[in-house]
Amino acid sequence: MPRENLSDLLAFFAVAREKNFTRAAAKLGVSQSALSHTIKGLEERLGLRLLTRTTRSVAPTAAGERLLTNIGPHVEEIESELAALGALRDKPAGTLRITTAEHAAKTILWPRLAKFLPRYPDIKVEVVVDAGLTDIVAERFDAGIRFGEQVAKDMIAVRIAPDMRMAVVGSPDYFKTHPLPKKPQDLTEHCCINLRLPTYGGLYAWEFEKPRRKINVRVDGQLVFNSLGLILEAALAGLGLAYLPEDLVAEPLAKKRLKHVLSDWCPPFSGYHLYYPSRRQASPALALLVEALRYRG
Repeated sequence: MPRENLSDLLAFFAVAREKNFTRAAAKLGVSQSALSHTIKGLEERLGLRLLTRTTRSVAPTAAGERLLTNIGPHVEEIESELAALGALRDKPAGTLRITTAEHAAKTILWPRLAKFLPRYPDIKVEVVVDAGLTDIVAERFDAGIRFGEQVAKDMIAVRIAPDMRMAVVGSPDYFKTHPLPKKPQDLTEHCCINLRLPTYGGLYAWEFEKPRRKINVRVDGQLVFNSLGLILEAALAGLGLAYLPEDLVAEPLAKKRLKHVLSDWCPPFSGYHLYYPSRRQASPALALLVEALRYRG
């Protein structure tokens, strides 16, 4: 293959991953017109169209998908190895992109980042809060944070938090006019605050478990949020029952602003893990962050 094709392939991968010429050009440090000319030249030399362009989007053709599938991983390995050369520097450096759910970002990631970043001024961190199950390889994240049971088997997973429990809670004012639920099925008679799932757009079914028994209950109520913080505020205001991580409601429970029910149906489950691709060598910056986040309890 002529040498110019190699650099042009890198340009193609950038456009295919970003699905946008403007963003790809900005990442490559070239103009959009120059990038478009580069891709056109590559396609002419190969005699194949690699990208389908519309006014709104850019997508790989079948030939483009083949290049992404067969050559893309090798390019990522080369980029990873080049990034790892940063270990030869006196100071670790680079930008880390992390995807995480809201609760983990506030309770685990941010408190430790606040201590980590001042020690390593050449490391930058971009945190994307998203409760969906993001494909960190496809979306070009360095790592993700999710519950241990949600992490794919082909990932390297590092525990960063202890096991967790969920809690069904309601305010004293709410229970003045509503009976205490005795079993999960009773929740269908209560006003509950729902959580909208980002991945598929549905409402989260509350999960309960006892030995040899698992029950998922689809609840109903006047409110639906995609934020745990807003669900907590609504529960404190007496607008319904909420299903939230136990640590998030520990303070209002201690102050008797909320009451815990159905606790015998909410066993512990695997807590948060940081994960990243097993075939990708962790950069020095990521390795340092992993150690800063690692749970040592």
